[in-house]
Amino acid sequence: MAATFPSKQAIVVGGGLAGMTAANTLLEKGANVVVLDKSSFCGGNSSKATSGINGSETRTQKQKGIKDTNDIFYSDTMSGGAKKPEIARVLVWESGPAVDWLMDKFNLDLSLVARLGGHSMERTHRGKERFPGMTITYALIQMVEKISEHSGGQVARIVTKARAEQLICQKNVVIGVKYTKGGQSYSEFGPVILASGGVGGDFTQNSFLAQYRPDLMHLPP
Repeated sequence: MAATFPSKQAIVVGGGLAGMTAANTLLEKGANVVVLDKSSFCGGNSSKATSGINGSETRTQKQKGIKDTNDIFYSDTMSGGAKKPEIARVLVWESGPAVDWLMDKFNLDLSLVARLGGHSMERTHRGKERFPGMTITYALIQMVEKISEHSGGQVARIVTKARAEQLICQKNVVIGVKYTKGGQSYSEFGPVILASGGVGGDFTQNSFLAQYRPDLMHLPP
């Protein structure tokens, strides 16, 4: 099967906060989405986060009189060791709209703001829940699940226990991804967004973690 571009369907590899943010954004723009996650359930490392989500010039900050700015957040980010200013700028200038989007789109409570390490201003947002990472991530997962259920899987699908194995290319253009599930190989076609995180979650014997930091292999994923 060949992919026709522009494609109606996009594939997101990774079902954590980054992947579910990408999936929900695609759905907002009218695309169909397939989310692939190697685990038996989505959530990723973000679901374990206990601090909150950072954002500058947010609505909550303004309501509380916190005079944070993107420039201050950018300065903190670069002082903290960031090496790529162009990426830091995207991170910072999109952070406020992202926090407001989470509140507006998913009705999340991010009304508590704290100053954590590395920050010169109060900008870490959370609600009253004990595990804000889980609350935020699961809200995004549930939205995709809801759309999947209402569309009978035609608009959105989440495929768990699916390990992405290979990008499908046509004349040096990525047109899809091959993945395995239950010992079988499958293919999905369309643009691919890789949101599978870093190497820290790969505990296989041939992983980068095993090669370069074997002392961390005993830690829980």
